[in-house]
Amino acid sequence: MDAAIPQFRQQLAILRSVKGRFESSLFDIRQLVQADLFDSELDAAKELANKKFTRAAGALAGVVLEKHLAQVCDNHEIKISKKTPTIHDLNEALKEGDVVDIPQWRFIQHLAAIRNLCDHDKKTEPTVEQVDDLITGVMKTTKTLL
Repeated sequence: MDAAIPQFRQQLAILRSVKGRFESSLFDIRQLVQADLFDSELDAAKELANKKFTRAAGALAGVVLEKHLAQVCDNHEIKISKKTPTIHDLNEALKEGDVVDIPQWRFIQHLAAIRNLCDHDKKTEPTVEQVDDLITGVMKTTKTLL
């Protein structure tokens, strides 16, 4: 018994560590696939912008930003009470959770304002420069805010 129990405990510890490593690997794979998907969607947004479909390009970039912020909240185990949170809701939660600082929070607010212009304000057309800023800003955010 004295010889078997330590070996059994060692094997049990190995199995427990493998489980944690497996979960970590799945998380890494999921993040890579999602990053690739976001890159593809942002490429599509750039193509729409190049063809002067500014509203559609901005809307698509905004969807990527919203999905990314939701993933960042999930990564940091920040719970969102709303069933369908907006960029604003997600950004506020990340600020309250000390994931983003004030300059990052303001930057995301700016991106959200451009996205809202593309999605909601039918009186004012978004400019090519605004949509380019949105796409570039979302690209930066998806690469730097994890």
